[in-house]
Amino acid sequence: MGSAVLIILDILNFLLVLFLWSYTLRTYKKLPEKIPTHFDFEGKPDHFGKKKFAFLLPILSGIFYVAFLFITQNPENGNFPIELTKANYEIQYFIMTLVMKWLLFLVLLLFLNLQDYIFRYSFNPDSKARVHILLFIPIIFISVMAAIITAYIYK
Repeated sequence: MGSAVLIILDILNFLLVLFLWSYTLRTYKKLPEKIPTHFDFEGKPDHFGKKKFAFLLPILSGIFYVAFLFITQNPENGNFPIELTKANYEIQYFIMTLVMKWLLFLVLLLFLNLQDYIFRYSFNPDSKARVHILLFIPIIFISVMAAIITAYIYK
C-alpha cells in the first residue's frame, strides 16, 4: 500500500510539471510584453517584468522535481529528525519519502496557481488568484509538523 501511494505521488508530480510547461508554452505567445512578477500580501502585483519571466516557474518546477527525486532516491543525504537505527530505518525512510513527495506536490500546486494568476492578471487586472497564495504556507507547515511528529511516534 505504501509504495502505491509513493508511485501515485510520483505520477501526479510528474504530470504537474508537464502541465505547467504545457500551460506556459500554450499561453506564452498571447502574453503582453510586461507581466506581473511579484505580488503583495493582498495578491496585487507590485512588480512587473518581461514576458520571459513566464518560464521561471516551469524551470523551477523541473529543478525541484529532479532535486526531490535525488533526495528520495538517496536517503543517506536526508535529514531525519531522529537517529536512524536498523530497526527504524525502513519506516523512517518511508516517512521521509512520503513527506518529500507530498511537499513537492504542494510546491508544484503553488507554482501552478501562481502561473495561472500571473497569466490571468496579464489579460485582466481584475483577476484574483484561484487559491489565495498565503493558504499554502500553513498547509506546508502543518505537513512538516505532522511528519516530525510521525517520525517520533515510529522511532
